[in-house]
Amino acid sequence: MPNHLIHETSPYLLQHADNPVDWRPWNSESLQLAHDLDKPVLLSIGYSACHWCHVMAHESFEDEAVAAVMNEHFVSIKVDREERPDLDQVYQNAHQLLARRGGGWPLTVFLAPDGTPFYSGTYFPKQPRYGLPGFPELLLHIAKVYRENRSELSGQNRHLLEALASWQPETSADDFTLDAAPIGMAVQQLRQNFDRVNGGFGGAPKFLHPAELDLLLRQAQAQQDEQSRFAALFTLQQMALGGLYDQLGGGFCRYSVDERWDIPHFEKMLYDNGLMLGLYCDAWLTSGDGFFAEVVEQTAGWVLREMQSPQGGYYASLDADSEHEEGKFYVWQRDDIRSLLTAAEYALVKPYYGLDSTPNFEHHAWNLRVAQPLGALATELSLDQQEATQHLASARSKLFAARELRTRPGRDEKILGSWNGLMIAGMAKAARVFGRDDWLRSAQQAMDFAHGTLWRDGKLLATHKDGKTHLNAYLDDHAFLLDAALELLQTEYRAENMRFAVQLADALLKRFEDGGNGGFFFTSHDHETLIQRNKTGQDNATPSGNGIAAQGLLRLAALTGDSRYAEAAERCLKLFFPAMQQAASQFGSLCTALDEALQPPSVLVLCGPENETAAWQAAVTAKYLPGLLTIVLKGDETDLPAPLDKPSADVATAWLCRGTHCLPPITDLDELLAELA
Repeated sequence: MPNHLIHETSPYLLQHADNPVDWRPWNSESLQLAHDLDKPVLLSIGYSACHWCHVMAHESFEDEAVAAVMNEHFVSIKVDREERPDLDQVYQNAHQLLARRGGGWPLTVFLAPDGTPFYSGTYFPKQPRYGLPGFPELLLHIAKVYRENRSELSGQNRHLLEALASWQPETSADDFTLDAAPIGMAVQQLRQNFDRVNGGFGGAPKFLHPAELDLLLRQAQAQQDEQSRFAALFTLQQMALGGLYDQLGGGFCRYSVDERWDIPHFEKMLYDNGLMLGLYCDAWLTSGDGFFAEVVEQTAGWVLREMQSPQGGYYASLDADSEHEEGKFYVWQRDDIRSLLTAAEYALVKPYYGLDSTPNFEHHAWNLRVAQPLGALATELSLDQQEATQHLASARSKLFAARELRTRPGRDEKILGSWNGLMIAGMAKAARVFGRDDWLRSAQQAMDFAHGTLWRDGKLLATHKDGKTHLNAYLDDHAFLLDAALELLQTEYRAENMRFAVQLADALLKRFEDGGNGGFFFTSHDHETLIQRNKTGQDNATPSGNGIAAQGLLRLAALTGDSRYAEAAERCLKLFFPAMQQAASQFGSLCTALDEALQPPSVLVLCGPENETAAWQAAVTAKYLPGLLTIVLKGDETDLPAPLDKPSADVATAWLCRGTHCLPPITDLDELLAELA
């Protein structure tokens, strides 16, 4: 018989609906049941693409004997961290306090019925190994401690809640003026932590760090800083050459388990790839290296092919596993590759993908990565560059076609507002930079879905699947969709997107801002009360919601002339400024917002015949100008905000404003480009 998860929409929760564990969703009824039965809560948080979540499920949650222990001693609650990032944040913070180390997924937390945690871990094996206790024995021990040490646990819980409350940033008692010091500190810290051999920051495991790379590229441009530029471009190059990147199908996995970017955990997340699209566009603009353009084209192709729903929204992720094996869909035996290719193709592909060295994955398999430059191999094999490129393209096409016949990884088909915002922004930017109408249509369809389906009665909801839209949306949903609307407006101005941007910004101010101290809570003022209400500025795998909110509000203020948005962004920056001074590199997205607060974005409005303004837009977009907002008008727009309300023109005309200083209209493209330079 299915358990209480059978009516949920989350694919992750539905994966556990037939477990013998009497799983329940997180709600007041589940917590009340724990109170009535005087049992502790076993809270398990994971997500559908998570490899170790699957391992723990197969070992323990599908086991009748383990389930019997869980059902006897606990009220077991299963949470999808992607649907409930609020719960995930709170209990990851609690785990860090309880275990004195970082968390991850699956997260396993034992709670009192009021939701206060008293013990936590991540993955636990069924039998003792890896220095971890066996899960059944741990369950019995936890149940015994809960029965016999209630007063001691009560004291620990009180101290834990006090510690969680103390994590909130505090406003400075002193009045001060914002300055650029944290930006320079962040750049310096990132350069010190830069891996000059492999790219990236620090050692294994290695994550993508998009907010930090964005900051480095921006500051390299602003300060003519070649060291920062090299760190960002070399990292982006090495990631895309490595096994972290799908060399056949495009798109990035979540992180690399090694320092060389060879072997990832193979899940592909929407949020990573949306952020990467924008970064690789900037890498192309600042370097002119066609390799970065290829990465954009391949990744956008993967998005269109595999991640967009018929309704327009983007799906959440692809699983790491297929047929119960991590990476099985992606890795190769050397003989299988040889059998698919011509002799000439294989002679090139063998050294190109490192098949002439030892296998780099389990079961004597290879996860493909670029091992040698194509140009050097062409010379070695006496091929001209065109022949080598054709051989590689033909080989990749054959390998991709053969891989498509394999059992595919599962796809999590829920549509999340926040992650859609990141992908819409990436696709809109890529469409603008490379002049791709199909990418623009894709981004616009996803935005139409978000506005038409997730926005209900003046309020944003977080997730949609199988016709059901639900859950109160979070800070990230509002901030990331606001950023996406602004990217779309710069690619193609539509009044609907401007209205949605204003609606989202107004919701941020009304429902999320801390009116007394500044900054934005992760949950809205009318959200369910949890044991901690977070207000965080540090970037993680995704940029900080406060950082992107501040950026979006500053840019919207420049486009609309509404100072309320810039004032809220400045209050946010003042709240986090002391923390930024202490650990600047952890606040990359807020450092970018700080830079834009100190030097507000320039606004360029292009008017005139459509074919001429399109050519001007293409010429401007071909430059890496991160401090510029460009809006192209067709002449039939109504209800334009004052900064964009320009008279129609018979010839292409540019109106350029820097802060409160506006230049006379410009009717010569070369003059405009010189002014922008």
